[in-house]
Amino acid sequence: MMRKRNMKKGGRQSAPQVSPVAITHPPSLGNFEIVHSTRLRFVTNAAQLEQPITYQNLLDLILFLTSATAPYDVFTSVKVRAVELWAAPLLGSAVTTTVRFVGETAGSIGSLKTVTDTSMGVQPAHVKARPGANTLASMFQVSSGAVAFDLTCPTGTVVDVELSYKNLPGIAVAAQNVSVGATVGILAYRGLDGLGAATSKFTTAVLPQV
Repeated sequence: MMRKRNMKKGGRQSAPQVSPVAITHPPSLGNFEIVHSTRLRFVTNAAQLEQPITYQNLLDLILFLTSATAPYDVFTSVKVRAVELWAAPLLGSAVTTTVRFVGETAGSIGSLKTVTDTSMGVQPAHVKARPGANTLASMFQVSSGAVAFDLTCPTGTVVDVELSYKNLPGIAVAAQNVSVGATVGILAYRGLDGLGAATSKFTTAVLPQV
C-alpha cells in the first residue's frame, strides 16, 4: 500500500497517513482455562520407603466438597515443577532423603533420575529435585495411577511440592477416596498420598483438611 506524505513549507514532511485496516471478524480466544501455580507443604508422620505419588494423588490435593462424603478435584491436570525435602537427624545418627522421578507405568516417560542427600550433623538432609525436560512429570497430566515421583524419607520430614494446575471447563473428576463429615461447598486439602486427614501419612500444613 502506498503512503502519501504531505510536504509542509520549508520542505518538512508531515506524519504519514495510513489507511485503517479492515477487521473481518472478532479475534480468536485462547488461554481462558484457570491456571494456578502453588507450593504445598506436608510433614510425614511415618517413615516412607519409595512411596509412590501419582498424578491422581497430586490432583486430589485440592478438593471441592459437593457433599459430606463426595469431594471433587478442583483442577483437571497437573505438572510438577519441583519436589523439596528437609529431614533433621537425631544426635549421633544419619538421616537420608531421596526423590526419584521414575517411569514405572508402561508407556510413561520418566527422568529415571534419583536425587538424595544424607546428614549426620545438625543441618537437615536437604533435597530439591526437578523433573527432566520433556518427561511426563514436567508436562500437564490428567488424573491417573501413573507415578509422578516417589519418596524415601524418615518420620518428621518436611515435604514441599511445587505444582502448576490447569482446569479444563466441563470436566468433573471425583477424588479417589471419600471424605467423612465434610462441610459442603468449601475448598479443602488432602495428604500427598491422596488419603484423608485421618489416615494420610503426609499431614498437610494447609487448612481445612479432609
